[in-house]
Amino acid sequence: MPMVTNDELMQKAKDGGYAVGAFNINNMEIIQGIVSACQEKNSPAIIAVSEGAIKYAGFNFILSLYRTAVDESGLPLALHLDHGKDLEVIKHCIEGGFTSMIIDASQLPFEENISATREVVELAHPAGISVEGELGRLAGVEDIVDVDKREAILTDPQSAAEFVGATGVDSLAVAIGTSHGAYKFKSDPKLDIKRLKEIVSACNIPMVLHGASGVPDWVLERATKYGAQLKGAKGVPDEAIAEAVKNGVCKVNIDTDLRLAMLGAVREVLSETPQQFDPRNYLGPAREAIKRVVTEKIDLLGSAGKV
Repeated sequence: MPMVTNDELMQKAKDGGYAVGAFNINNMEIIQGIVSACQEKNSPAIIAVSEGAIKYAGFNFILSLYRTAVDESGLPLALHLDHGKDLEVIKHCIEGGFTSMIIDASQLPFEENISATREVVELAHPAGISVEGELGRLAGVEDIVDVDKREAILTDPQSAAEFVGATGVDSLAVAIGTSHGAYKFKSDPKLDIKRLKEIVSACNIPMVLHGASGVPDWVLERATKYGAQLKGAKGVPDEAIAEAVKNGVCKVNIDTDLRLAMLGAVREVLSETPQQFDPRNYLGPAREAIKRVVTEKIDLLGSAGKV
């Protein structure tokens, strides 16, 4: 199976009415858990790598893990730079073998975001690499009652259309009420699906949902049972993710859920068997926990059997 881009995977997802999971990796066990789940479910996936993960694991190690995953699984897997901000890192990824990337200039004023994003598109597209842009800021907004403040955070449909037209991005990460991390909401989680529909109608390209981890009960309970301090952790409910996918989201980013699952598994082994020192005996269960999370996400997103 040749390496593929996000755009290839997401266009199929857009046509098929499902979404592809983008799962962040930092080490070997995480990518093994992801790929094992995808093999069992016959699902495509996006292997997402942050600039921090590249710094931690090393560029060539990350690339080797990805290439091994593609070769051994035979699955369509994209290698995606997640939240690229450093232009030098972005260029290294373009030249070094990544197949997709996001240029995250969402913190900049609108025109500067357009300029920075278009620059990356002009670098990446000639190399056959797809580009995701981002517009709006991720923040749980269920407690925001000030209309102007809410509008400043969430993605505006008409601005999104202008942004897509001016940059030539292949997909767009939108802010409709999600946020990064395990503490997304203070009260009932809500996504602005009406806004999502308007953005999809205005742009007609695949949409991306960042900050979409769900913090599953079994993951949270396991981690806290063995000492993790995660009071107030709350994710995006499965039904909200399903509704977003139904209305045009074709890529869903998952990172926090993988971290929490790994944390709980490692804590359980070390708590139950404190004499344990063989990393295979705590990283192995962590890998299985990763696999379970990814399997559940594949079922939720509808990508099973889509290879």
